[in-house]
Amino acid sequence: MPEQSEHPSIKRFRERPAASLNQSTDTLDAQEVREIVLKAGADDVGFVEVDRGELATEREDILRFFPPTKSLISFVLRMNREPIRNPARSVANVEFHQSGERVNEIAHRAVAQLEAKGIRAVNPAMGFPMEMVNVGAGKIWIVSHKTVAVAAGLGHMGIHRNVIHPKFGNFILLGTVLVDAKISAYQRPLDYNPCVECKLCVAACPVGAIGSDGAFNFSACYTHNYREFIGGFTNWVEQIADSRNAADYRRRVTDPESASMWQSLSFGANYKSAYCMAVCPAGDEVIAPFLTERSQYLQDVVRPLQNREETVYVVPKSDAEEYVVRRFPHKHVKRVGNSLNRLRTITSFLSGLPLTFQRNQSKGLAATYHFIFTGTEERRATVTIRDQELEVSEGQCGKADIVVTADSQTWLGFLAKERNLVWAVLRRRIRIKGSPKLLLAFGKCFPS
Repeated sequence: MPEQSEHPSIKRFRERPAASLNQSTDTLDAQEVREIVLKAGADDVGFVEVDRGELATEREDILRFFPPTKSLISFVLRMNREPIRNPARSVANVEFHQSGERVNEIAHRAVAQLEAKGIRAVNPAMGFPMEMVNVGAGKIWIVSHKTVAVAAGLGHMGIHRNVIHPKFGNFILLGTVLVDAKISAYQRPLDYNPCVECKLCVAACPVGAIGSDGAFNFSACYTHNYREFIGGFTNWVEQIADSRNAADYRRRVTDPESASMWQSLSFGANYKSAYCMAVCPAGDEVIAPFLTERSQYLQDVVRPLQNREETVYVVPKSDAEEYVVRRFPHKHVKRVGNSLNRLRTITSFLSGLPLTFQRNQSKGLAATYHFIFTGTEERRATVTIRDQELEVSEGQCGKADIVVTADSQTWLGFLAKERNLVWAVLRRRIRIKGSPKLLLAFGKCFPS
């Protein structure tokens, strides 16, 4: 065999000028990088250093995914507004999917341009695919595009939890590129929030996920709007498995629901509503009709979504179920599961409590819960529910009204409805010190 040093590729590498082998990646020119991303198709661009305080909660995950990261490029792509506002949600979903593909293409082109200059860069997906190996145990996304966009000065979160760009409003999709280089200029967060707090998102949401006081019911939004994504798909598969025969399946799932799931599996998962985005009037390019012809804006944009007859998916005995029946009696309520109880770690259980908490179900409850988890995952935590608010703390804080000591795996099995509580108590895998009624009241606050 010839010596490795005689290999043509190795010989050509060694013949390159020294300058080309030591391209400086110390600092990239901000204007040059901005032009690269804009030419790739973005409508606005911002830069943020990985050490920025606003990224503190994301930094560890970012560096685990791409350790050389020094800077993040955040960019927005403007979407067409009228398709998203249309009551025919197939039209809106075409816009979401086409724009999402473009975001990934923009990030891909930007990374290719940087790579050609000898700069290492990575473009995580705009949405899916994500790291499904982490379902039930942690974050499935690599980078929180919203957090990065806010830090890079591209907008702020409205009360509907969408980023609102000062010019384009919330009719945008976000992308991020991680870069192994510093950038000569970084942006700071906007000094004002483009959200005008009109509360139209509150009025349009079919499940009451957005409170007029700014509260957000994640579970309600996730269960309905994302019915044909992860949690809803899992629930649908389980209904197939539980059905005795085809007739039993049709009693559980209507033909339109089966067809809609097929469509999502074939063409890309579809959002059931996203009405909060559709009605939002914020942003310099968007706000004029709302300010000049408000009654007409309500008639043209908000009312068609409110009046739309549709199936609304809710968790049984949740705040969302009560809200739909009271606020939109012409819509059809369907009780489903959402897989949010499929947790694999106690850490996920504790961090997920604020996401599944139903504050209206907690009316009249004022209690402090001490949890002591043993076995494969030892943990101590305090959960306080008072005045329809939830607080989760590490360790044992304050005087407990009830103490729950549980084997961690047994508790997770109980949450997933795979273990019986009475069996667990009799076997002393779960022990309760205090009134069992308080544990029942706790469960009522977290239906799934």
